Amino acid sequence: MKPSWSWVNTKGFCDDKQSLSQTTFTNKQSLSQTTFMIIFILGPQGSGKGTQAKGLAEHFNLFYLSTGDMLREMAKDNPQLAEKLNKGELLSDEFVMDSLVKYLEEKQVSGNFILDGSPRSVNQYGLLKKWLETKGKKVNLVIFLNVSEAASIKRLSARRMDPATGKIYNIVTEPKPGPEVDKSKLIQRGDDKPQAIKERLAEYKKITEPLIELLRKEGVLFEVDGEQPIAEVQEEIFGRVSKF
Repeated sequence: MKPSWSWVNTKGFCDDKQSLSQTTFTNKQSLSQTTFMIIFILGPQGSGKGTQAKGLAEHFNLFYLSTGDMLREMAKDNPQLAEKLNKGELLSDEFVMDSLVKYLEEKQVSGNFILDGSPRSVNQYGLLKKWLETKGKKVNLVIFLNVSEAASIKRLSARRMDPATGKIYNIVTEPKPGPEVDKSKLIQRGDDKPQAIKERLAEYKKITEPLIELLRKEGVLFEVDGEQPIAEVQEEIFGRVSKF
């Protein structure tokens, strides 16, 4: 598998489809050489997980892995997987986490990374912990971007896709279509319509809320109001990670 992602630093990468230009980065920091920071980020669709995870990777020199990007890249050579993704079918926890672990091992990454998109269920979390235990490591922090259903629907229903390039824009938040984009040709995908979004959010709550409660009990959950401006959310997250 040859990812199409671009490197943003020596250990992290981001998807070419999204720009971090709207995110304010302060002086970059590197964690202590004796610190192994393992983070994953949770939040409903439209909470800004990708933006914050990439910003964190950039600022603290962490390896960034988006499960969605990874699976879409795999799907290019796997028609069955591509069909499932196109239909929005759920993939088994074992398949997702096996793929994630395989990718990290291929990249020789076992510490100082942030995961965006997985684990998202109690079972996936258990599978990740078992793998980390074989490396003598554990999850240090889980960032939860708490966003209301109304805010998620507002943000997601404002998404538009350029059918010619496949790029996704947002007419309310970021990334907004630039002057080079013919806005009249942008379309709204079926899964970005309010009813479809409500169904996805209901599925998210069913799968992820038990994980959030478990993480809260374990003392690794850091909850942030994801409805704040991007820079304020980022400031809270950076402040928490800086304490390690």
